[in-house]
This record gives sequence, structure tokens and C-alpha cells, in this order.
Amino acid sequence: MSFCFKPLGRPKSIDKTDWKNWKWQLKQLKNSFQEEKKTLFLAGTTPYYLRLIHRFKESNLHQIVKPTKYENLPGLQSFKDPLGEEKYSSTPNLIHRYPDRVLFLITDTCGVYCRFCTRKRYTGKQKAFVSKINYKMSLDYIKKNEGIREVILSGGDPLTLSNSLLEKILKDLRVIRHVEIIRIASRMPVVCPMRFTPQLIKILQKYNPVFLMLHFNHPDEITKEVADTLKFIADSGILMFNQTVILNGINNHPAILQALLRRLLYLRVKPYYLFQCDPSEGSDHFRTSIKDSIEIQKELWGRLSGLSLPNLSLDIPEGGGKAVVVPNYLEKIEGNNWTYKGWDGVVNTYKNPRNQSIKKPKNKSFYKKEWFKIKKQKYGRSRNLDSI
Repeated sequence: MSFCFKPLGRPKSIDKTDWKNWKWQLKQLKNSFQEEKKTLFLAGTTPYYLRLIHRFKESNLHQIVKPTKYENLPGLQSFKDPLGEEKYSSTPNLIHRYPDRVLFLITDTCGVYCRFCTRKRYTGKQKAFVSKINYKMSLDYIKKNEGIREVILSGGDPLTLSNSLLEKILKDLRVIRHVEIIRIASRMPVVCPMRFTPQLIKILQKYNPVFLMLHFNHPDEITKEVADTLKFIADSGILMFNQTVILNGINNHPAILQALLRRLLYLRVKPYYLFQCDPSEGSDHFRTSIKDSIEIQKELWGRLSGLSLPNLSLDIPEGGGKAVVVPNYLEKIEGNNWTYKGWDGVVNTYKNPRNQSIKKPKNKSFYKKEWFKIKKQKYGRSRNLDSI
């Protein structure tokens, strides 16, 4: 099957040069919702994405960006810092929740201020780039902790920064020998596909391996402009993954999610995570039940290729970390015999070998040194694996 991605085009009232200029798009953010006086946090998005949500009104995409009275109502569960990130902040802009990787908040600016944002306490404060002192402090921390193998650039959206500033960050990280992987979390391909200029692609290629972690929530977000951009990125050898949030009344149906997942995979974007919406302030009306999400996942399993299936996960509130949520296919356990019922009702038993017959690899010592570094790496303010 060949998918048909419809072009969004531009309003006739806007100059073609302006419309295709990502800097012009970002300058218009503050004018997106002038009529909204009292909002929980900054509201706004690009003219491109505004045009998209007006084009697809039935998709309820406007709920993602436009403030409503519901976000000012008290929720069933509501946290200023739902992931407990401040507990694990090694510097004001560096979150070290897991031993081998850190989250580096390098800007508080976004191309869209999603109303369900988990980081409302940080984003949209119009500080643009992290202070020089905090930037150096964060780099020094990464340098000193050799168990850190991966740095995830986030915020805000790192791709709202200039090319020169972004390149400086990537260059500074690449001189740290133990940093193997750099991730960039971004909504820009969704809300501002024109951001991906040949100049930006060259920068990303220069500091590979760089992984782009995208955030598409609905198949209607994939226009021809977006599809062309994703093809351009993939053809450049840059790997892309996607994280989707399950949103009440917007995408919480298997028909919508399968359409999104299949189109992303076709465009060489690997569906990575399917998240429960975090209980951040003002997001209660976006949340669905875990039971509802499991039912959706169960519908998708078996019917879709494993390549297109993301991990259904939730973040345990206030810093508990990620928990994978899966449908329960286990029927019973009798000794070493585990009986399962498959996605389409087939039941059979897997017979485990006896424990005494299980042997560990003899050549493990060759890799134990690097594993020991990761395993013993402290994280957060004072925690490590042995303290749990």
C-alpha cells in the first residue's frame, strides 16, 4: 500500500519566503492565542501547526495547543513535577534518573506548548538558552561521571536553538570520550518541518550517532511537507524514533494509533514509546485509564508488525521511573511449565529447562569492566543501584 500524504500549503496572505523560514515560524508563537488571558502556562504554536489544526478540526488537534477552562480545574491527581525530576537533578539543568544516561535541559522554548506538557514548571519561561554557569556545571558533571554513556537533549525543544548554538552543544559533548550516544527530543518535525534545512542536517551528520526522538500523536499530523522532511532526514542517515502520548478523545482508539504507527514506520521512523499521559497540573482531561490503554495495545498486538509496535509505558509519579505496561497473556504456572494464551486465543505451554542446566557464558569477564562502570554509576543526588 502506498500512503497518500496531503499537502498543507500556505495561506495566500503570507509570503512564500516567510512561510518556509523556520525562524519566522517561531517568531509568531507569541501571537497564536492573543485572546486567551488566563492560562496555566504559556500558550502558542507555529502558523504552520495552527493551519493544520484548522484543516483537521474533527481530529481535535486544537485541544493539544489551545488553552481551555479545564486546565484550571483541580484534578484527580496533579503534580507540578510529576516525574520527580527535581529529586534527580545533579545540576539545575541536568537530570540523572538512570545510571547510564542524563537528560540535559538546554532551552525552555518550544515550537508548540502542549497543554498536557509534563514540564510546565520549566517550559515557556522565555529564558531561551541555559545560563553559562549551569551549562558549564552540567558539562563538568558529565565529564566526571564515566558511567554516563548517553546524553538526551531536551527542554523545551533543542531544535528551536540556532544552528551555531546547537553545534556548539554537540561539539562540547562529542569531546567527552565516554559519551557514546546523543539524543535530541523534538516536536519540530511536527510543528515546523521547515526547520530541517541542509545546514542543520550537516551538523547532525557531523556529530553522529545522533538520534532524533520525535513526538507525533495523530496521523493527521503527517502532511506531505512532514513526509518529505522525514524522508530527507532518513536519507541523510539520521535515525528517528517516535514517542506518542495517549490522549483522551484525540487518539485513544486502535484505528487512529495503527494509522499513525504504520505511517511513521513507512517513513522510517521507529515507534518507540506509547505513553500514559502524566498527571501534570491541568492535564486531567487528557488522561485515559491504564485499562483503556491496555485494551488498545491488545488490539494492536498480533495485528500489526512488531516493527511498528511501541512500548506501552507510564512514568511512576514523583520519580518512580518508567514501568512497561503489557497485556497479560500468562494463564497459569505449574512448576517449570508456563501456559500462555496468545493474542488470537491460541493456548499452549512453554516448558522451561531446569535451573541446574542453565550455564552462564564463560567469556563474560571481557565485558564485565564496562558493565561494572554503568552498574556502579551513581545517579540523582546520591542514589545508586546498590542503595535500592
